[in-house]
Amino acid sequence: KRKRKHSQLNQGQVDFQAFHMKIRSVVLDGTKALVDAAQALGYLSGVSDAMEEPLPSHECNLAALCDMAKEFPLAEERQEGVQPLTEGEGDTSHVDLFSRLTENTGDWASVVSLMGEEYVIPPNTTFLLSDFTRIQPLVDYGGRFDVIVMDPPWENKSVKRSRRYSFLPSTQLKRLPVPLLASPNCLVVTWVTNRSAHQRFVRHELYPHWGVQVVAEWFWVKVTTSGQFVFPLDSPHKKPYESLVLGRYRCSPENLRCLEPSDVPVEDQRLLVSVPSALHSQKPSLSDVLKPYIGAEARCLELFARNLQPGWTSWGNEVLKFQHASYFTVTQTDE
Repeated sequence: KRKRKHSQLNQGQVDFQAFHMKIRSVVLDGTKALVDAAQALGYLSGVSDAMEEPLPSHECNLAALCDMAKEFPLAEERQEGVQPLTEGEGDTSHVDLFSRLTENTGDWASVVSLMGEEYVIPPNTTFLLSDFTRIQPLVDYGGRFDVIVMDPPWENKSVKRSRRYSFLPSTQLKRLPVPLLASPNCLVVTWVTNRSAHQRFVRHELYPHWGVQVVAEWFWVKVTTSGQFVFPLDSPHKKPYESLVLGRYRCSPENLRCLEPSDVPVEDQRLLVSVPSALHSQKPSLSDVLKPYIGAEARCLELFARNLQPGWTSWGNEVLKFQHASYFTVTQTDE
């Protein structure tokens, strides 16, 4: 192997190194306190409770299928409104999952078939399987959301090399209809990579474009089953943490509901510490940690989702990826 040439850091790397040194003590001290508390309760003991079975080798082709679905008529031309997942005695054969909102209002999970594959749909979930060009049914759904979480497919060199999933240029994110989906004072949460350009873009371009005011930045710290950082904290290549930029949607002054914000203040520099999923790029659920800031009855939306959550509406061209039946043990109920 050829030795890597040692070159000077570029401006982006210099900026991120300065950012890292600024938050280093927060990540180090906060993680130690949380890990110590978890270990006192018997967690992070170094023993994994994960299954010994190998991970499913299912290859997700949903993004390609969504691309093919562009040749179909638009959903609103075929039939308007949200389609129920089941009809009669749990029959899902009528369901057209492409580019149309689908809703499972039942209290039980259901299994649907799509192009010869089976997917598990949790109870009380709504989802839209589509790409960027077919997001309009989500806007037409009616009502606004109190929290919007997104994990964009950021463009970077490793993604281009691996071709593990498609990426989206940062400027295209501005086309997301967040102002049409957000309720007054909606909490907007964006997962951001450690690349300085992406951090600046979200804070100084994307959020201002939508009318979102930055209120906090949180960090997801990834540890092993024994509570150690998954990478050295000062590693020059990969860091053991990722950022979440949180903001509040401040709509136009003409809307009287926006004149007196009633949002709960969000704590800055909060840490979330967990053992990362063995599945690539799967983020931890934020449902429980966001509840104090949005209320128990909040309407929740996830953009660029790759799995479904009970009580949430989800959109993405791989929204059912981790709902594939191979990730679950499916048992029949008596009903």
